[in-house]
Amino acid sequence: MRRVVVTGVGAITPIGLSADESFKNACKGVSGIDRITRFDPSNYTVQIAGEVKGFDPTKYVDKKDVKKIDLFSLYAIAATQEAVENASLEIEKENPFRVGVSVGSGIGGLQTIEKYNEALLKRGQKGVSPFFIPVAVINMAAGNIAMKFGFKGPNFSDVTACATGTHSIGLAARCIAYGDADVMICGGTESTITPLALSGFANMKALSTRNDEPQKASRPFDKDRDGFIIGEGAGILVLEEYEHAKKRGAEILAEFAGFGMSDDAYHFTAPDPKGDGATYAMQMALDDAGLNPEDVDYLNAHGTSTHFNDIIETKAIKRVFGDYAYKLTISSTKSVTGHLLGAAGGVEAVFSVLALKNGIIPPTMNLDNPDEECDLFYTPNQAIEKDIKVAMSNSFGFGGTNAVVIFKKI
Repeated sequence: MRRVVVTGVGAITPIGLSADESFKNACKGVSGIDRITRFDPSNYTVQIAGEVKGFDPTKYVDKKDVKKIDLFSLYAIAATQEAVENASLEIEKENPFRVGVSVGSGIGGLQTIEKYNEALLKRGQKGVSPFFIPVAVINMAAGNIAMKFGFKGPNFSDVTACATGTHSIGLAARCIAYGDADVMICGGTESTITPLALSGFANMKALSTRNDEPQKASRPFDKDRDGFIIGEGAGILVLEEYEHAKKRGAEILAEFAGFGMSDDAYHFTAPDPKGDGATYAMQMALDDAGLNPEDVDYLNAHGTSTHFNDIIETKAIKRVFGDYAYKLTISSTKSVTGHLLGAAGGVEAVFSVLALKNGIIPPTMNLDNPDEECDLFYTPNQAIEKDIKVAMSNSFGFGGTNAVVIFKKI
């Protein structure tokens, strides 16, 4: 099996328009959560979200093409451009059939769907653009990346709700390990801060209603948490076969070490109370990496700030890590970004790689009153400098789907 390494990262998030800016702000505890500006939220029970600020799509695509590409795809293109530049990947020197794309989304072009549904109701069939379908479908994030950069290798889009980005990275690594590609652009992207999505999540009672304190609303593992915050953005990694990276003199940021996945087979939104699926996925990732639990220095938790997720993830961590769980350094960066849904795993993988590279663990902000059932060390409110050799990142999604990736220093 061929070795896989990370040679580039890119991100567009509520706390930055690059991976470096986003990670630095996460470490500083800068929150990207505020009152929604994309539409008037006054008549909604939830009025806050983690919006991307100051994004200019014309920096990445021609102005005439912007209307033909949904925002979730634009975020993916932007993060990919950064990741490719970060990797110093000279596309014209690569065999395009050996460079692939694995970028998914949990929901995809919901803004476009809502826009043309409204047009259909007002004007009938003639109100719907012929570009509607190719703009909205989820695989167009990967498709647009391939078209912009000329990547002709494996191209697919994983759709596993909040585990999408992590599955996309793990499956991309396997494409390289099995010899299907030498380089894979991978991760997740999402932009669903819309009236329809907000209403759906709010009516599920999944979202925080702390509208008067938006930057304190996302509180993973805190006793006073009352739900997650919708966020948006993209997180992209350049994965590469080790010898290929060495041959071209690329800087290796980390080695992709392990991947695990499972399903709870329990409920369409609630996690299994026993945490069996999450436990199995973490153990599977450790086994794939050939590591013991005590080898892990940092765990970027799924940590959504919902009542059940935080308790059950804690329970699963204890089952996998045993007594060492109390020595493990854990944090949830969703405390400052919100929950980026299908993009969450991509962004959190970027943060995990940068934590390895920089020796800094970003904090879990707003952890002021720890839940008695969440009694591990979650790096409350202050970043920690630490020599990190191995980092794990967890993602769990609706449908009970679980995905875990592990990175290590090389």
